[in-house]
Amino acid sequence: MKLSRTTNQTMQQKAAFFSGAALLVMTLAAFFAYGYVHSSLVIDGDAAATLKNLQASPSMFRLEIFGWLIILITDLIVSWGFYIFLKPFHPGYALLAGWLRLLYTAILAIAVSHLVIANSMVQSTISGAANQVMASITAFEVIWSFGLIIFGLHLIAVGLIAIDTRKIPKVLSILLVLAGISYSFIHFMYGFIPQMERFTGILELTLMVPMFIGELGFGIWLLIKGRKLTLDDY
Repeated sequence: MKLSRTTNQTMQQKAAFFSGAALLVMTLAAFFAYGYVHSSLVIDGDAAATLKNLQASPSMFRLEIFGWLIILITDLIVSWGFYIFLKPFHPGYALLAGWLRLLYTAILAIAVSHLVIANSMVQSTISGAANQVMASITAFEVIWSFGLIIFGLHLIAVGLIAIDTRKIPKVLSILLVLAGISYSFIHFMYGFIPQMERFTGILELTLMVPMFIGELGFGIWLLIKGRKLTLDDY
């Protein structure tokens, strides 16, 4: 029994460390892949200009795809790590949060496959290549946005577990729930009420801070404090 207890504690501490580290790597990869490369190369509503940018910087576009692959791998690590770490607090919600994250990761993988398709057509000389490339990039953005609704539900589940604990700071717990609600609501608006896109964009900018700080703050806490928790702390 003592050995089993020690083993479980070691697993939870490792889960905290690896999921926290994975979140930091994921954040850096997302900043590069989407925040820098994607936003620089893709011009909304201008297929010709987008194709021209991609043809001028094919290696950068491939690096973006590589960045998304890193995000997919780290998402899998976080799915496992969150489940192992949160299971002692609430097994049911921990399992739900883990499956929601895996579902989001699967949707993201489908979205990224459209970037791979776009990359295969960048150097094409056939008529309409620009529109085909843009259609694939748009498919990526739409599918990813839908996935972020699921991602938001995952964060809500994680936040509800965190709120019910003594050791996870309440501020972080509330930020996780707020971030989850924000992600789900905003991307539901983008996907299902497109006529309010301008309002949704303003709302997204307003809620950007809690959306960003929620999960990243929890990842930093896992690295600093979470990996030191013992079963007696629960």
